Amino acid sequence: MRRDIPQVLAKTYGKLQTESPLSPYRAFVVQFRTETNVARGQVSGRVEHVVSGQATHFTSVKELLAFIGHVLSTVRAPPR
Repeated sequence: MRRDIPQVLAKTYGKLQTESPLSPYRAFVVQFRTETNVARGQVSGRVEHVVSGQATHFTSVKELLAFIGHVLSTVRAPPR
């Protein structure tokens, strides 16, 4: 079932949106391997930061969150 999530959007005229609470500068793509079993705490896969393209493989939730935390602390949206 699909649910739309309301967002406050600013007009960007072709530039990346930075004023939304869901900025692309804070967006990641996470791909899980087929052997992932979340209920058992077994997760592995690949994560990529959408804007910078930085990516890594992970074999635990701890590694996944460490990468996300590192990227969010170093990658900043450009000034408006």
